[in-house]
Amino acid sequence: MNTKITAAVLAAATATIALSGCGLKEGLTEKANGHVKTVGYATGAEGKRDKDARLPEWVPDGAASVTEVIRTTGSERLLKFTGTLPALCVPGAAATQAATLSAQWWPQGQESRTDKVCGEWHVLVQGSDVYAFKPETLVSTRS
Repeated sequence: MNTKITAAVLAAATATIALSGCGLKEGLTEKANGHVKTVGYATGAEGKRDKDARLPEWVPDGAASVTEVIRTTGSERLLKFTGTLPALCVPGAAATQAATLSAQWWPQGQESRTDKVCGEWHVLVQGSDVYAFKPETLVSTRS
């Protein structure tokens, strides 16, 4: 009888570990990095119509090739488009917070080279490409 109970407990424990393995990895990723969504638009005007993505209002309607990486569990964002900056973007200090998001088109450490500010965004113009970083502003209460 003890052998049957031990075998049943062992089988249940193995099944629990095997079934929770997928959730464990996703949970660790969630805690470390949050969920991330990438969006792309032909123009700034098109991006502003997508209320789920919340493309910033300062992005010109005529901006082209707009790509944004969004942390869906926070406020951090990376943005790139082709175009010019509006007058409301002014010279400002580089971001002091490092980006935790990444994208193939975002050069590592780009946020530390920004030299303009558009609201909460730190911006760098390189040729006709505009790179923008919005640091995380939400404070996590999870340990």
